[in-house]
Amino acid sequence: MKSMLPVLYIVIPCYNEEKVLPITCTMFLDKINSLVSAGKIDDKSRILFVNDGSKDSTWDIICKLAKEDRHYMGISQSRNRGHQNAVLAGLMEAKDKCDITISIDCDGQDDINAMDAMVDAYLDGCEIVYGVRSKRDTDTVFKRATAQGFYKVLNWMGAEVVYNHADYRLVSGRVLQEFANYKEVNLFLRGMFPLVGFKSTSVYYERHERIAGESHYPLTKMLSLAFDGITSLSVKPLHMITALGCGIAFLSFIGVAWSVIVALLGRSVAGWASMTSIICFIGGVQLICLGVLGEYIGKIYMEVKQRPRYIISERTEEETDKE
Repeated sequence: MKSMLPVLYIVIPCYNEEKVLPITCTMFLDKINSLVSAGKIDDKSRILFVNDGSKDSTWDIICKLAKEDRHYMGISQSRNRGHQNAVLAGLMEAKDKCDITISIDCDGQDDINAMDAMVDAYLDGCEIVYGVRSKRDTDTVFKRATAQGFYKVLNWMGAEVVYNHADYRLVSGRVLQEFANYKEVNLFLRGMFPLVGFKSTSVYYERHERIAGESHYPLTKMLSLAFDGITSLSVKPLHMITALGCGIAFLSFIGVAWSVIVALLGRSVAGWASMTSIICFIGGVQLICLGVLGEYIGKIYMEVKQRPRYIISERTEEETDKE
């Protein structure tokens, strides 16, 4: 008789994590075993590592873990494609094999014990459970200010995102089946899952320092992800450009009318500085507008190509469970 307990797959993207993976892998295994012992999930639950084209021994470690314990398994991408694509690859790999997934980073910063509350929320009827940071004390002042400002800007622009939520979340297999219909190449998962709908809730936790290794998300990557999120989820920047253009056109019309009146009254004085300032201002505004338009056109360019968002080159051997 088939068990009524849900099968959980913990999806963990990994990129050059040879220093931290041997430490955190036991934490994930202990959590799976504790949830099984508590009667919340089925013993067929797995820990799915997604190797995102690592250049170190990350994939060798994953293969070794898969041979040592049947709860470990892994897939490897053909090349590095970025964190969001790695998470997507793991979710799509797991969607037909499990009832629920929990995506979490490999570095041990997200509180693994929040998974208990996530599974409880699922058992209570929620299809998506967002892991939300209760505070950001471990961040620098700059990172805290920019991160919180980013969420506020996204919400102001009409993008539906959960405040202080990254990519630590529980998603049911039912939601993943529907999410598979979203074919965007430019991924911003934390803003895409709210678009799917279904009953959802949030679980709050405190984030810790990275256990080992170095962060793979420097400021440049964070800014790139932020801009991808804005341009992927909102067209408000285009509306702002339109409003800005109308405003400048109106001011220009007033300026033209004023200059004609002054000339007719014979009071015009040649002004190189004022003319240069106006030309530079208009030119700068035009270049900014062209840049924003170019970003959107670039997104369209990438979407119409319909290139694969991930390519799985290898899989660990998984022991087939017998009913």
